[in-house]
Formats: sequence, C-alpha cells, structure tokens
Amino acid sequence: MSNIILLGPPGAGKGTQARYLVESRGMVQLSTGDMLREAQTSGTEMGKKVAAIMAEGKLVTDQIVIGLIREKLREGAEGGFIFDGFPRTLAQADALAKLLDEMGLKLDAVIEMQVDDDALVARITGRSTCGGCGEVYHDQTKPWPEDGKCANCGSTDATRRADDNEDSLKTRLMEYYKKTSPLIGYFYAKGNLQRLDGLASIAEVRKNMAWIMGA
Repeated sequence: MSNIILLGPPGAGKGTQARYLVESRGMVQLSTGDMLREAQTSGTEMGKKVAAIMAEGKLVTDQIVIGLIREKLREGAEGGFIFDGFPRTLAQADALAKLLDEMGLKLDAVIEMQVDDDALVARITGRSTCGGCGEVYHDQTKPWPEDGKCANCGSTDATRRADDNEDSLKTRLMEYYKKTSPLIGYFYAKGNLQRLDGLASIAEVRKNMAWIMGA
C-alpha cells in the first residue's frame, strides 16, 4: 500500500497515471473538487457545512477540506491514496502531514511529473478530440484521418478545447509554478520528493512510477 501526492503542470499526464493506479493497484484518488461535489449531496454534517458555504459563494476552508480527507481515510483503501490537487499551500501540506500522523499513516512519495514547457505547449496546443467517442488526436503525432472521420467511431466531430492555445497555456503554467514552487522545496527538504519525466511515453512513466513506489 502506498500513499502519494502527484504534482505536475496542466497537461503533464497526472490524470492518466492516476486512473491507471486506481485500476491496477486499487488506490483511491482523492480529488478536492470531487470530494466537495460529493459532500454537497452526502447528507452528512460535514456535507451540510460544505453545501451551505458553497451556496453562499464562499471558499471552503482548509479545515473543512482536511475534514473531508479524514472521512475518506477512515474508509480505507486497499492500495493506498493518491492526493490530487491537494495540498496547494504550505499550510495545507502541514495540515495533511499532521492528519496522516494522527491516523497512523504516512506519505510514501511526492511524485513530480516534470515537463519541458515548450514541448508541453506543443503537445497540448496540437490536441483535438473526437466528439463522438473521446479519442484524442494530435496534429504532429496522430493527425486526424484524411477522410475526416474518426478512426475509432467514424464521427466527423473534431473539437479543440478553447483554452488549449499557447497564450492561455503559458498563463496556466505560470500560475502552477508560482503556487507549487514552495511545495517542491518543502517536500524536497522532507525527503519525500521524487521526479520523473512527464513527457516520456505513458508506458515509460508507468514503469518509473512503479519503481518509485517500490513495485
């Protein structure tokens, strides 16, 4: 069993790798956004608090997010937990460390999926998705078929995300680095930080992640 934090800029492949770990290892992915949405309709005391706060358009406090994580940790997970989108600040990192300690758990690794920004921009801005089946294409590495039909389902609906453009992506990258830089130093000092190439093939990233996690 392993408990890990996945760090990486938008487009680095965190979601792809997290889904694989959930399927192959029985891990539970703890996404802040998912937990908040689930809590709103849970009917629990914590859920009612979350629903009331979000209904007023206010930000949910770190204390409440930690409370939601505590509930999930109590449920247990055969393969461990993946913390996705949390922590984002040093205060949250300290709160998470305290919570894990209280529950007799430990953080096994903080895995940073590093990328070359220019290569990432090229990878993201060239993406298109089939509106019929979700198949992903790329202008350079997997172009849309010449006949204009998706090779998987035959749909002619090719779409691109509005924010998958160079200016928008560079803004998102800058925001990520500003928020994450303190956390990188924090976890490095604690000896938790492990790095891998997020732009390697999916199979290579999986292999390196498995090595980091000791399996």
